[in-house]
Amino acid sequence: MMSWERQITIKSKRELEIMRTAGKINAEALQAVADLTQPGVTTAELNAAADAVLKKYGVYSPFFNYPGAYPYPASTTISVNEELVHGIPGKRVLKEGDIVSVDCGTVYEGFVADSAITVPVGEVSELTRKLLTVTEESLYVGIKLMAPGNRVGDVSSAIQNFVEDKGFFVTREYTGHGVGRDMHEGPQVPNYGVPGRGILLRPGMTIALEPMVLIGTPATRVLKDQWTVISADRSLTAHYEHTVAITEDGPVILTMLEDGSKPGRKM
Repeated sequence: MMSWERQITIKSKRELEIMRTAGKINAEALQAVADLTQPGVTTAELNAAADAVLKKYGVYSPFFNYPGAYPYPASTTISVNEELVHGIPGKRVLKEGDIVSVDCGTVYEGFVADSAITVPVGEVSELTRKLLTVTEESLYVGIKLMAPGNRVGDVSSAIQNFVEDKGFFVTREYTGHGVGRDMHEGPQVPNYGVPGRGILLRPGMTIALEPMVLIGTPATRVLKDQWTVISADRSLTAHYEHTVAITEDGPVILTMLEDGSKPGRKM
């Protein structure tokens, strides 16, 4: 069994500055996708919008060619409606009322930033708006507890309790994770847990925290493309993510836009 404790890397102040630059680029790529998202656009076109931003800065996505059943074929994962994560961009045309979860990674000077947003396509239902709001708010509920001296379980349980109190579910199979020179480092950070349990959070740790929320069930399954994960009952899902640094002064979100605002579209 892999030890997440052994895979934790502590970043220096300079390395955190590099990761902040990577995070700004990543946020800009997500914003480009959010700005393009509308009925009639294909998921391949959304991926191309992110690619254009990465190309502008001379960086690349760690998602492309990521090993799996076969190398992942795009720079972003774009998951629509019941697709929770790892959707492959392609010919699918978005329609009014859809929601699109976009996950993007950026490698800058050897360090990775990783973040995700879920974007409504045109007007969406009241239940869909609630799902997006709860999922995004749960991310910030978790981030508030990412301070030295707390444990992974404190963060995980806060996300779980917030989501379940709103009547939704968190996935059990897919988790947040450390990030740095590698896209997946320690610690593993599930979206459910027990307060006071798990690895101790320390200054210099950097974690991609990513609540993945489902309306009807916590259960998931993988489609025949061997990448796309959907809710087992095909109910709606949402996904938000930030790369966060643990510092002596508390959590610092590294994947905000240049002006400090969060990427996405206001509902």
